[in-house]
Amino acid sequence: MPIDPNLETRAINAIRFLAIDAINHAKSGHPGLPMGDAAIAYTIWTRHLRHNPQNPAWANRDRFILSGGHGSALLYSLLHLTGYDLSLDDLKNFRQWGSLTPGHPEYGLTPGVETTTGPLGQGFANGVGMAIAQAHLAAQFNRPGHEIIDHYIYAIVTDGDLMEGVASEAASLAGHLKLGKLIYLYDDNRISIDGSTDITFTENRAARFAAYGWHTLLVEDGNDVEAVDAAIIAAKDDPRPSLILCRTHIGYGLPAQDTPKVHGSPPKDEELDAAKRNLDWPLNPRFYIPADVGDFFSQAVETGQKAEESWGEALAAYRAEYHSLASELERRLAGELPPAWEDALPTFPADEKGMATRQASWAVINALSATIPELIGGSADLAPSTKTWIDDSPAFQAEQPEGRNFNFGVREHGMGAIVNGMALYGGVIPYGATFLVFSDYMRGAVRVSALSHIPSIWVFTHDSIGVGEDGPTHQPVEHVTSLRLIPSLTVLRPADANETAQAWKFALENRDRPTALILTRQSVPTINREIYAPAEELARGAYVLADIGDHEPELILMASGSEVGLIVRAGELLAAEGVNVRLVSVPSWELFHAQGREYRDLVLPPQIAKRLAVEAGVTLGWERWVGDAGSIIGVDHFGASASAGKLYQEYGLTVENIIAEAGKLLR
Repeated sequence: MPIDPNLETRAINAIRFLAIDAINHAKSGHPGLPMGDAAIAYTIWTRHLRHNPQNPAWANRDRFILSGGHGSALLYSLLHLTGYDLSLDDLKNFRQWGSLTPGHPEYGLTPGVETTTGPLGQGFANGVGMAIAQAHLAAQFNRPGHEIIDHYIYAIVTDGDLMEGVASEAASLAGHLKLGKLIYLYDDNRISIDGSTDITFTENRAARFAAYGWHTLLVEDGNDVEAVDAAIIAAKDDPRPSLILCRTHIGYGLPAQDTPKVHGSPPKDEELDAAKRNLDWPLNPRFYIPADVGDFFSQAVETGQKAEESWGEALAAYRAEYHSLASELERRLAGELPPAWEDALPTFPADEKGMATRQASWAVINALSATIPELIGGSADLAPSTKTWIDDSPAFQAEQPEGRNFNFGVREHGMGAIVNGMALYGGVIPYGATFLVFSDYMRGAVRVSALSHIPSIWVFTHDSIGVGEDGPTHQPVEHVTSLRLIPSLTVLRPADANETAQAWKFALENRDRPTALILTRQSVPTINREIYAPAEELARGAYVLADIGDHEPELILMASGSEVGLIVRAGELLAAEGVNVRLVSVPSWELFHAQGREYRDLVLPPQIAKRLAVEAGVTLGWERWVGDAGSIIGVDHFGASASAGKLYQEYGLTVENIIAEAGKLLR
């Protein structure tokens, strides 16, 4: 329905000046994007975006991502105007302590924010993950005449997004997969913090994305609502992902328009007033919303409710014809695991030779895949090595989006951000896998998953110098400790096959934060659980495997992962020599610390000061558990190219050295 052009202009300016008033009031923020992109955002939100402000979690809503998260004031203005639970006072508290309007959008904090953005390129790649999840669920559940999962993922992306490597990785994969529900509008203002983009970014962006397999369109004036609208309509008609290049003016209307200054410098009062005069907006009051503009935007509430109600009716008709499918879809969208799914968890018999924990992980994935159909994932071109392939499913491809295996290609960072997007979308439980040493390449995405409490599952194999002959470039020594430093990330380094099964159980139930599984390349013994404590104790982070000897323990041996087998053998030999030993498996520092002091003191009694920790990585942090009187065997240097056995011997990760170090403590 046509809108009065004057009202439309004032509606766009209302978006601009709510944002810039918030930035001016905070004396902090980025005015350039909100002023330059208001017309683009207006066009998306009023002419295309299907959403319900009263229910931001409506499953079949369109998603909107502000990938240039520094322009958050633009998004907050839109959320307030269209009726989300974000008040004018929240806008006035922009960037303040305890506010719902932080400097960059944060998922889980502000109603209507679909993903945490700010680290450039992350939002771009998250949207690719959302489009993958949408295509997968549509293939799994839609039936002729019942398009239950059918919507678009929109984003505003920036020069900075397109420069970041993570966006290149995600864009390449999106083009290959023909994710036609992706419509990205590129804020082509040609200004970066350092100056004109001509100093670093002179490539033909349209040609680049066309080469990726994207549909590209050009809008000469980003303030031309009709041109932007026509481009979005054309994008919807194309089966490829679309990039609409919109020529914009950073800080439109401000005295410093089209200069780097306007990117991140809050306008002074006189600059703000000048912009209002330039765009014919009242100087006062601040945070002004004309009544007719407020009424116009408030229509989004009724429109959104009707859209969701219409979808609800369609879902009811679908349920009547496909009852079991509808029930399954509703379960998955609710994030509920299937009944009795734990019954499918495998158990492994005691075996001195044992198996690599990556191999045990593969057995667990395949045992659970039939019971938990929403479990999907893949690796960064390493499936045969990370052992993450679901055997009874094809790969997800444009021609078979029902597939549950993902070939992410050699794109660790893109994979990480895409998996986050899949997890945010819902209805799927995604994992991404690579060698532990390459977790560095995806650390930005892992950090965002922890910051935003996204339940992504990270599978990191080849976890130590046990990688062997590939040498120090592929041998992670600092990486486990590095991951443990990330708040809200649960790191699990299981000791054997049964701890690996329990690690997967924890990860699948851990729906409010990410989990990292740290797995071996080399075989490790499968511990005899008839003698030693059950592997279910893994959920407590650390537990007593056994006390060996005739009296109370005088020495504690503790380890994680592949080194637990070493302390078990060392403990048995020490006990044979009359030493009373406590053996402790420590698969997760985070979970152990969360148990509280009473349990920690039960496992590591304060009166037992003689403690030895063993881990094939840097020793930093283990002093937390061994105390001042304890000792640590680890690897505080890079590895070398040799067999795993040779490296373990040379670096003192042997039963003999453990016994020798224990002897020093016992003197």
